[in-house]
This record gives sequence, C-alpha cells and structure tokens, in this order.
Amino acid sequence: MKVLVTGAGGFIGAQLVALLRATGRIGEQPVSALALADQRLGDVPPGALPLEGDLGSERLLQRVRDFAPAVVFHLAAVPGGAAEADYALGRRVNLDATLALFEALADDGKPPVVVYASTIAVYGSSLPEVVGPETPPRPPLTYGAHKLACEILLADFARRGLLDGRSVRLPGIVARPRAPSGLASAFMSDILHALAAGEPFTCPVSPQATAWWMSAQCCAENLLHAAVMDVSQADPARAWPLPVLWLSMAQVIETCAALYGEDRRQLVQFAPQAGLENVFGRYPRLDDAPSRALGLHDDGSAEVLVRRALSA
Repeated sequence: MKVLVTGAGGFIGAQLVALLRATGRIGEQPVSALALADQRLGDVPPGALPLEGDLGSERLLQRVRDFAPAVVFHLAAVPGGAAEADYALGRRVNLDATLALFEALADDGKPPVVVYASTIAVYGSSLPEVVGPETPPRPPLTYGAHKLACEILLADFARRGLLDGRSVRLPGIVARPRAPSGLASAFMSDILHALAAGEPFTCPVSPQATAWWMSAQCCAENLLHAAVMDVSQADPARAWPLPVLWLSMAQVIETCAALYGEDRRQLVQFAPQAGLENVFGRYPRLDDAPSRALGLHDDGSAEVLVRRALSA
C-alpha cells in the first residue's frame, strides 16, 4: 500500500510518520511505499519519497499523481492564528491547495482513502451544554471556515465515488514544541512544558476554562485508525470529532502537581484574555459516541494524557 502524508514536517505529521514507520502497516495492510510532502522537510526517513514545495503547485501535484497513493493523510495547513492574520495565505493553503489536492487524487476507478485533519474550530464559540452530531457548525475564524468548506468538498468527492473521504476534527493536541506556532491555543502545550520543567507560567485563560484535550500520540493512532474504520453506514457528511478528555485548566494543573510536585500549583498565575477564553476556554461536554462506535478513542485519563504529551 502506497501512503502519502502531507504536512509531514509538522508536529502531528512527524508523530504520524513515526507511528507509520514503527508499525509498518495500516490495519492489516503493509505500507509498501511512503511519500512525505511539506513546504520544507527536515531529515527524511530512509526509503521515503520527499515531496518538498508548495502543495498547490502543479509540479508537486503531478508528483503526487505519479506516486498514486492508496491512502492519504492530509495534515498540511496554515494554523488558526496565522490564517486569521493573513487571509490570502490561509486561503491559498487551507482551501485552494486542499481542493487542488482532492482533484489531483480523484479516481472513479479506485478512489484512494483520504483522511483529512479538520478541527473542532468548525463548531464556534456559542455552543450548547453538550456538543453532539446535531450541533450546527458556526466557525468564528477563517481557519475554521476553510476547514469546514473542505469537509463539505471531501464529502462531495466521496458521494461522487472519486475519493473515500474521512474528516476527523482534531481537538487541542499537546504538547507542541516550545516555539512560535501560529496557534492561538498554544498555551495548552506551553503550560505542560513549563510545569514539567518547574517554571512559572502566566495562563491566558481562567482556572475554570474548559477545553478538549488529546496527546499527539493518541492523535496519530486515531488518524491511522480513521483510514481503515468501516464508514459504509456512516453519515454522508463523513466528519467526526475525535473523542476527547474534557478538562479544565485547574484539572490540568492538579494533574501536573500530582506528577511533578505540589509546588507546581504556585507556579501558575492567571491573566485571562476574554477573546481567547471565549474561543478556547468554554468548550462544553462532547457527545462523541458516534466516533467511539467507529473505534476512535481518547487518552484514557488526564495523567496518561500529560505523560504521553511530554514523552514525544
């Protein structure tokens, strides 16, 4: 089986590539060839085909066609904060290049499986007490709007029999490296790094702020499973939120204190930013039963989440 990972040089992409190399298969099918696409790639694993450059360029799309993958994990994106700051860049990468990729992959004879990394940002900030399958998406930012548009496009390609599309909505994935990422939710990773290292941290949301959490390792496992899960009887929208741990910042801090020392509580000061808390600190419970029924899963507990998040 030939496999393509876009955004392979990014945080989640690197986790997925590592898992693919460790297992050597997707479900029961061995990976016979692996292609990695990104604007810039670092060290490429032996045997992998590097596809470096602009994903929307005809040159790179032709190389994708020539490779003819059976499974594609499309992770390449300009993150939320950066996409909001630069509309043209966000549209070019998150919308235009994604559509161009779908069109390049389309095959009505043997449609490839396309696992698309969407986002919980499609839901918006004015949410009911429980978010479920019937909750209408109302993305508050351009990033979420483009992701939702691509979910709809991928479902249409699937309806037409051109792609076997599966969109999974990623929650807050931790712990990203301590470097500028363009993600407004980067504080979710930064607090874990700081408390593990015993460093002070100023939290931009309140102790009561709640979010949906997942470790990068768990995310990679779910992406692999999404490629083989049985969606024959699935909702035609073909979009599912990944199951999550619903945790407040206070619970995350308590978990870090239990793992790394009681003094961690005193290291955190709070300076809530209303705009940030409205978008990233008021997530309600998630009804992810349909996702779990397909075999997708969360980390299991806050302690496991933090340990896995910081082990990468």
